[in-house]
Amino acid sequence: MTGRQRMQTKLMHTMRGITLLELMIVVVIIGFMAAIAYPNYRDFTARAKRNEAKAALLQIATNQERFYLQNNAYTCDMTRLGFAGAGPIQTESGTYAVEVTQCDANNFVAQADYIPSDNESGRCSWFRINGRNVKQSFPYTDCWTRTR
Repeated sequence: MTGRQRMQTKLMHTMRGITLLELMIVVVIIGFMAAIAYPNYRDFTARAKRNEAKAALLQIATNQERFYLQNNAYTCDMTRLGFAGAGPIQTESGTYAVEVTQCDANNFVAQADYIPSDNESGRCSWFRINGRNVKQSFPYTDCWTRTR
């Protein structure tokens, strides 16, 4: 047996892989990282869903103003505002149902209602905007400006 073969044989006997203790340390580290990252991920996705609802309401308000300039009145018909359906439309994630709930010649009210029933519904369960650009939300009154 040559010197090189003896060295390879010796390395094969000394390097047998990772121990159970090393594997458990890695699992614990990954667990800590997941425990920190998951709540932040949930908060980020909840904010993104709320932003979708606010964007849809602002789009309705813009389309209502355009419709008002052409017809001298507001409309409750979503198809006349350029949306696909006449009834409530859903945001891209399917989290909020958005519709024009009230309208007359002088004003309109558009509302986005939270659809699923999880812990997010207790934070910002609906948003509203009207023709006077008054923005409301429930149960918190700062959902339009809240970043958390």
